[in-house]
Amino acid sequence: MTINKLILGDNLEILKTMESETVDLIYLDPPFFSNRNYEVIWGDNGEVRSFQDRWAGGIDHYIVWLKERVIEMHRVLKPTGSIFLHCDWHANAYIRVDILDKIFGYQNFLSEIIWKRTFNSGSSKSIAKKFPLNTDTIFWYSKTSNYSFNKITRPLNEGALKRYDKVDEEGKRFKWNPLKTVSEERLEKLLESGEAMITPTSKYPVYKHYFDEQKGVIVDNLWDEIGQIATQSTGERIGYPTQKPEALLQRIIECASNEGDIVLDPFVGGGTTVAVADKLNRKWVGIDQSVAAVKVTDLRLRKQQDMFSQPYELKLRKYDYNVLRNQDAFEFETWIIKQFGGTPNIKQRNDLGLDGKAADGAPIQVKRSDNITRDVIDKFLSAVQRYDKRLFEKNKIEGKPVGHIIAFSFGRGAVAEVGRLNSKEGIIIDLKKVGDMIDYGNVPKVAITSKELENYKYLLEASAESDSGIEFYSWDFDHNPEEGFKADVVIDKDGKQVRKFEPGEHCVAVEAVDKEGLEGSNKLTLTVEDRKENIS
Repeated sequence: MTINKLILGDNLEILKTMESETVDLIYLDPPFFSNRNYEVIWGDNGEVRSFQDRWAGGIDHYIVWLKERVIEMHRVLKPTGSIFLHCDWHANAYIRVDILDKIFGYQNFLSEIIWKRTFNSGSSKSIAKKFPLNTDTIFWYSKTSNYSFNKITRPLNEGALKRYDKVDEEGKRFKWNPLKTVSEERLEKLLESGEAMITPTSKYPVYKHYFDEQKGVIVDNLWDEIGQIATQSTGERIGYPTQKPEALLQRIIECASNEGDIVLDPFVGGGTTVAVADKLNRKWVGIDQSVAAVKVTDLRLRKQQDMFSQPYELKLRKYDYNVLRNQDAFEFETWIIKQFGGTPNIKQRNDLGLDGKAADGAPIQVKRSDNITRDVIDKFLSAVQRYDKRLFEKNKIEGKPVGHIIAFSFGRGAVAEVGRLNSKEGIIIDLKKVGDMIDYGNVPKVAITSKELENYKYLLEASAESDSGIEFYSWDFDHNPEEGFKADVVIDKDGKQVRKFEPGEHCVAVEAVDKEGLEGSNKLTLTVEDRKENIS
């Protein structure tokens, strides 16, 4: 892998296309086996379909649904890799015995991590006729005994700090610890320097143990100091109800991978795994069947990107027609030839205008335009004959295409000439439309208006048109075109925002995401007058 990838689609099908033993760490937080409506978070077609699929036949069906995906995860994991599977009480026993033990092997079970996600019982839990459920389970398995692991420590808690109840002349905290093994010469030096002393209350001499020397407590399998994200939190929270805290994923990624390693999250959800992996200089792959999940993750990544961030590829089911038509010609040629299953011509010199070759060696030419004319066919035929005359004659005799032309559309003259060559001369030239290979469409058309409600307070309204329908809007209230779109409001289903602004000029941008994942945008400049009364 040379690039980070955020992919919209069924993770089972996408996992099947990935090469074996290429991933260093997998974290998955699949939908829990709870059969509750709150599991449908985004509400888009992909998520609803996934919800229905895994609940078609009870617990056995759920286990089969998850197991076939974990089988593929085991295949793509490197021998030194690990998997962390996040679940709750509904199915954790089934997942461990019927999935993880059978696929990874009982001998490769490393830990059952208990995450205490809440620190209170709540009013509903306090009246329940059972102990409140405040924990999740994270199963950690390796693929082999030769797995990557970095020891993790956490800071001392307040109770430990209180034990260091002494302070020396330099203001450093310490406590007296027994000195059980020491030479007489070393003890004498410590006593002279004041770093040790003899006390009648201790069997052994005691020495100063400084708090600053403590590197922290080694983390065990009870993770009870990382709480879930508070509802009122304005930092991490993006509006995803089951969003996991970044500190949780940071611990997992740091303990089981190293910089440059590849981290995979096949249920990307709110994007915490890939966002943290990106910050920790790991490569990553994120997959989700929900358009909203993928686009929210995209917005989250864009907001944290800076000049040092690595680029990433966003792969949707449908591509933006205008982006395809206007991107760098060489990049488009390389990409579309790979989509075709061919090999692009990297050198781009002395290539007779040919851009690559098919699996059987037949030349490919890419035209990043519409209504290809007959003269393109004439020039292509001449180039193909000069490129490899023996291959040309062979394909002609065997009734195979002597070459392929890829374009957005072909004019009547080009189509007619290809037909004539086939019927009169037995020469087959394959005309392949980009739309036959990939789905593409037009981005939503977006309008934005503002209305002053009172001093400094404005109503902002967005509307958008799309053939597939609009999924949600996002807002950037302090938009800087050079930095790109940085969402202040990630999900707005209605396209309406009421906001106060300081006096001055503000650039407000809005993005509309349709149900295919395509996004359109618009912006306006808001001039807010200073109407504060001068006090003399």
